[in-house]
Amino acid sequence: MRPATLAPHWVLRFNHEAPARWALFALIAISGLVMIEPSPYDLLVLGLICLWTFAGMELRRAQSPLFIFLSLWCAGGMLAITVSSDVMVAARYIAISTFLVLSSFLFVAVLTQDLRRLHTIEKAYIFAGLLTAIAGIVGYLDLMPGAFEAFTRYGRAKGAFKDPNVYGPFLLLPTLLLTYDILTKPLSKTKVRLVLLAVLVLGIFLSFSRAAWGMLLLSGGLVFLLTFVNEPLKSRRSKMLGLLGLVFLTMVALLAIALSIDEIANMFFQRAKLVQDYDAARVGRFARHLIGFQMVTERPLGLGIGGFTQIFPEEEHNVYLKSFTTYGWLGGFSYATLIVLTLVKATPLLVKPRPYQKYVICFFSAFLVHTIAGLVIDTNHWRHFYLILAGLWAFIATESALQSARRFPLASHSSTSSVLIKSDEAGN
Repeated sequence: MRPATLAPHWVLRFNHEAPARWALFALIAISGLVMIEPSPYDLLVLGLICLWTFAGMELRRAQSPLFIFLSLWCAGGMLAITVSSDVMVAARYIAISTFLVLSSFLFVAVLTQDLRRLHTIEKAYIFAGLLTAIAGIVGYLDLMPGAFEAFTRYGRAKGAFKDPNVYGPFLLLPTLLLTYDILTKPLSKTKVRLVLLAVLVLGIFLSFSRAAWGMLLLSGGLVFLLTFVNEPLKSRRSKMLGLLGLVFLTMVALLAIALSIDEIANMFFQRAKLVQDYDAARVGRFARHLIGFQMVTERPLGLGIGGFTQIFPEEEHNVYLKSFTTYGWLGGFSYATLIVLTLVKATPLLVKPRPYQKYVICFFSAFLVHTIAGLVIDTNHWRHFYLILAGLWAFIATESALQSARRFPLASHSSTSSVLIKSDEAGN
């Protein structure tokens, strides 16, 4: 075998970039329309997995932790089926988990092959976010016949989702991408983005999701901080500080106006309590977390799919606990390890001057707050989470290839030259 064949990744090229980008755009654009299952997004993901598998994939050794730990997570779930009371329901649940894992593999392969596809994902995701945010706003304000019933739940905007608590976090990444552009581009070029950002933020607000509100504040602050730290020009940093003050005053004014409406004020103060009664009750959410972790220490295969709700009146509402109860020790430790490893490997990329730094900052910020939200929400079946996870591992693999090319320029030239070219063009 010739040395050139010993590349640190395996490549099958997709030779028709335009159709690939159109397919990718269509997929992300409909990702916010998930009121039915399987959704159009799910069906298109399956089609693209088959298409990209045969037409072109690029996988890197640096991404092996993603593949290994997600595969082990699914394997743990499959083992847990054997201790589940309803095998058919359990099998369907793990099939959904496996599908979402495969979607992550699809996205990481698509982005690894060409990071310029991030632009396509960004445009499509902003479109998807606006579409479902507008649906949620129209529904909450009851601007069309039947809109309130279709696009709200329990008096909270949910857009084209089933649950306001998923709808709100779905809008987070496009919100951060627009925020980054507003911070870094001349104000004269951000007028449209400001309007789009306002729509997304309003959509998140009307979800009345405490998690979504907290995720927005924390991730938005993190994007600002990282962008500020990485900006070398003092004039631009001054502009960012000015924008921060302006945004704060604007948000206070808009919140005051919103709270002047009794219906919004009542829901806001009801949802704004950091700890609800059902959280801190004697067998409330937090007590169930503690009891649940104690129970799984004695059950290597977990409680079985749905086993937790046979003991308690509600779901785990903690993705880390759920990984142990539903996927067993194998799944629980695999999931937790992957989360920690992703944060460890992605954090150094935040301060590296790369053309795609915008995406690193926004994807990382979104991922971090999702991992924190996982302490109080089951995020394991959130479709958009697997896109964010895949994006970070695409950046990790690209950085690994760049470092390898610098250490061994002759040996790695054949396998990294395309990555170097593509990553250099990603921000243009």
